Amino acid sequence: MARLVADVMTRRVVYLPEGTMLDEAAQAMRDESIGDVVVTHGPTMVGLVTDRDIVIRAIAENLPPKTTTLGSIASHELLMIEQSATVDEAVHAMRERGVRRLLVCDADRKVVGIISLSDIALAPAAAA
Repeated sequence: MARLVADVMTRRVVYLPEGTMLDEAAQAMRDESIGDVVVTHGPTMVGLVTDRDIVIRAIAENLPPKTTTLGSIASHELLMIEQSATVDEAVHAMRERGVRRLLVCDADRKVVGIISLSDIALAPAAAA
């Protein structure tokens, strides 16, 4: 039986306003033991920032973490997959779009988690 996204996803989703400074976001990621945050503008999701984004898009470009906002480095294309999809479908979507994470939604398109390549790699294999 194929593994489902719901079985391996991370259910903890942290939302931070686009005006949050990178150092605060990094501290939130550390405190929550996560590698990404969803960026918001009011009640609307407007992007995603990963720990890798902070390093590649900010630190490596000499942007100061205490004055650089999440909104200025966020990936603004939010890709979703339903929690009932298979892990293979999630991997295919990630490959096709060149991303390492997907937001996970329920049938009503409400975000219920995030699935990353590391979630997939670290999940126990399905019994054959």
